[in-house]
Amino acid sequence: MRIRFGNAMLYGLLGFLVVSAGCRHQVATQTPPAPAVTPPPAQPTVTLQASRNDISRGQSVTLRWSATNATSVRVAPEVGSVAAEGATSVTPNQSTTYTATAIGPGGSATASARVTVSVPPPVAAATPQPTLEELFTKEVRDAFFDYDKANIRDDARSALSKTAEFLRSYPQVAIVIEGHCDERGSTEYNVALGDRRSDAAKDFLTGQGVASERIQTVSYGKERPFCTQSNEDCWQQNRRAHFRMTGTSSSQLSGN
Repeated sequence: MRIRFGNAMLYGLLGFLVVSAGCRHQVATQTPPAPAVTPPPAQPTVTLQASRNDISRGQSVTLRWSATNATSVRVAPEVGSVAAEGATSVTPNQSTTYTATAIGPGGSATASARVTVSVPPPVAAATPQPTLEELFTKEVRDAFFDYDKANIRDDARSALSKTAEFLRSYPQVAIVIEGHCDERGSTEYNVALGDRRSDAAKDFLTGQGVASERIQTVSYGKERPFCTQSNEDCWQQNRRAHFRMTGTSSSQLSGN
């Protein structure tokens, strides 16, 4: 019994020694280092400014921009790809919003500048002024007479008053008053009657303030009819004081 007990203790002691030796030679486990953290790319930035925000059509404006953290920069419309920083002149025909776009590894950014273009109203084409001759033809009317008469009728008075107003407005105009008659009667009688008619028209005009030196008179009697038919309608047209403009200091309208 003693021998068996001794062997058991011996085996136990040997096992303890083996285990202890194994523990002394075991290598401690090490924690691996954490991987390095790479920061994200920086976000691009961009600014865009216009030297003037309000212009008139035909004027120019300067655009200035500046970008960071960008691999490409573009200004639209009109300009296109540009350097990260710069300036350019533009002449928009209409109101325009310009936009700068910066693109880089970190994304993109935009900036805008508005240029308002004022468009003047269209200029109406100038209406040509009538010549003095055209205005004379429009404003001056003949004075008509009764058969074998040289007195001023009411309708002739109205026509002569308008003629006098025109001549006072344009003192550079000189005229000839022609006396005319219908075909009835002798040539000599009608020449004398034409004289009385042209003189009567002149007297009326001078009485309305038109200088007499601006007026000449002549009688054509029945030699220059306006209408050649032998009836009362034509004869009425031929009994008249007719006005011609003989001289001006200007061919264009310049009255006062």
